[in-house]
Amino acid sequence: MVASFLFALLLQDDVPLAPAAPAPANSSPLMEMIHNSGPTAFTVLVLLLLFSIFSWAIMFQKWNQFRTARAKNAAFLRAFRKSSRLGEVAAIAEQYRPAPLVSVFIEIADEYQRQSGGRGMPRNSHAMERAALTASSESLSVMEKRLTWLATIAAVAPFIGLLGTVLGIIDAFHGLGTAGAATLRAVAPGISEALITTAAGLVVAIPAVIGYNQFTAQLREFGGRMDDFARELLNAIENAGATPAAPAAPPPPPTRAQF
Repeated sequence: MVASFLFALLLQDDVPLAPAAPAPANSSPLMEMIHNSGPTAFTVLVLLLLFSIFSWAIMFQKWNQFRTARAKNAAFLRAFRKSSRLGEVAAIAEQYRPAPLVSVFIEIADEYQRQSGGRGMPRNSHAMERAALTASSESLSVMEKRLTWLATIAAVAPFIGLLGTVLGIIDAFHGLGTAGAATLRAVAPGISEALITTAAGLVVAIPAVIGYNQFTAQLREFGGRMDDFARELLNAIENAGATPAAPAAPPPPPTRAQF
């Protein structure tokens, strides 16, 4: 619609457009338009800049958090598979925080301790499974904090930029009507400045969308790893409890008294 209107203005303009003055060598047209933006467009650009800084801060924080959790998970899993006793793993588990697998292990170990005192077969394996699900859900809830902000920024930023563009075009048309000159030379600068806000909204939204999708996929991966580890731990506990104890050695036969 805007393009059709500008084309019509170009056809109606009887006066040939004068060549634009060359821009200074140390400035770009984009920076010049941003510098000359009106108060509405400038406010929208500042708001989008704040959203961009906030979204990038969340993405860097989540990248560091997930990288640390992945490394701690791998180290704890190696220690768990090398150990043959549940108590040994429980003694060193805290040093692998904030690995999500540690939370699953502690919840299952505590439930096993309550049921059988840490020995023998557990009385209720379903309760241990529920404890593992609870620990997994709590860990994922901690890891996904502030990710909804990325989704919100990704959804809202293009509309904020579009709002700035619409308001800028309204201002340009209002100025055009006040000046009384329906020419492309009169309306083009205002429209070009207004379109910057739409581009800025897309620049803010695209990284937020990519970051949200990537972190959501990693959360699903963490959830799958916690489920696999819970099953592995439950199997280890049941196998250890079902292993029969070695029979005691028979007492030596009595010796005949010698006279």
